[in-house]
Amino acid sequence: MTKAHLVFTKYHNSYSVHVKNLEKLTVPEIQIWEKFVYDRKGIFDFSSYTFVIQKRLEFNDFVALLKSLNIEARCEEYIREVKSQPRVGFGQYKGMQYSDLADSYMIWLKTNYRGYDRELIDAELKKRNL
Repeated sequence: MTKAHLVFTKYHNSYSVHVKNLEKLTVPEIQIWEKFVYDRKGIFDFSSYTFVIQKRLEFNDFVALLKSLNIEARCEEYIREVKSQPRVGFGQYKGMQYSDLADSYMIWLKTNYRGYDRELIDAELKKRNL
């Protein structure tokens, strides 16, 4: 039986796991991972060999969860380099990062906001092609 080789990446409100050797796993082994993801209301993308689960979970907690379920896997953590993002300095979304704002609000800012953060807003709009 082949052990799955998992690469865990943590995001702000979720995590993703890339199964590096998915093509070497047997069908029953793949079905174990499908069930694991399904039970946690996640999504398994077979085109990228990656699954995503909308839950805050640290790497050590993920490994402990696998052990508690008797699922054997080789796990490694990928630590993303997080750049400091500009934050909104006004209004109801004060303190949030511009990158976390909804497209609809960004479009509203495009036509309605003329304050000191205008350059940051324009840069975010350009990045999103809005």
